[in-house]
Amino acid sequence: PRAVSAGMRQMQSALRRADCLLERCHIPLSGRNPALKEALGIRPHVLVLNKMDLADPRRQPVSTGAGLGWAGLGLPWHGVSPASGCCSMTAPVPVPLQIVPLVARLVAESPRYHRAESSEYNILVIGVPNMGKSSLINSLRRLHLKKGKATIVGGEPGITKSVLTRIQVSEKPLMYLVDTPGVLPPKLGDVETGMKLALCGAIHDHMVGEDIMADYLLYTLNKQQQFRYVQRYGLSEPCDEIEPVLKSVALAQGRTQKVTVLTGTGNVNVTMLNCTAAAYEFLRDFRAGHLGRVTLD
Repeated sequence: PRAVSAGMRQMQSALRRADCLLERCHIPLSGRNPALKEALGIRPHVLVLNKMDLADPRRQPVSTGAGLGWAGLGLPWHGVSPASGCCSMTAPVPVPLQIVPLVARLVAESPRYHRAESSEYNILVIGVPNMGKSSLINSLRRLHLKKGKATIVGGEPGITKSVLTRIQVSEKPLMYLVDTPGVLPPKLGDVETGMKLALCGAIHDHMVGEDIMADYLLYTLNKQQQFRYVQRYGLSEPCDEIEPVLKSVALAQGRTQKVTVLTGTGNVNVTMLNCTAAAYEFLRDFRAGHLGRVTLD
């Protein structure tokens, strides 16, 4: 798509001034764009895994291995997991406190090419849409400079439209981050990868269909034996079909509407279930962690 290629060209242009790449994602494997690895070269690369509080702790080995084949370290929100061949930092320190010293060390240990004489650090923040890149920048800025947000954030993909100017996030060392638009691969590897990205908000819900996403979510919850939805929506047992689940969601969340039906004996008021709204509530409960801790990969 034209917008994707334009975003990639902007990042490649900004790469000339970058010392390190900082990648933010929700899903350890499917949530990464391999085109970024190919296009953005061999700079030090740090992977920040977001929303680890919503991930299944039983599936941590998947998250720990997310950095295999990529330079840098994987950084879950409550600690640091090493990628292959990298040193380990295991103290449960919040990510914003780890990023600045980690980036400074990685850059110091790697060639800086034509920027060897510079004392400042320029970091390019990359990832697929709606992965919290802008939020990370603002968090670092508040922590190290005690200043407010410098870039717009939102709960849907596409808030950042273009590569922005440098944003200072640290004084000592002097470090700047550059926010970039989220970029999806021109072609997703398979349908399941696309569904996982949609569940995490990287793709607008209406482009996939809330009912289709809800069906895949139910399949995933059952596959991982996450049955909290049964009690939450008043079901008697786990269900393989999405229709009964959405009916229960609609009743539990009050997603109903009254309509007037014309019959042979006159008008009759009927309560209808809004299954589209119920599917949206089902997805929102999942994203808020109400249906259990789930790792999609």
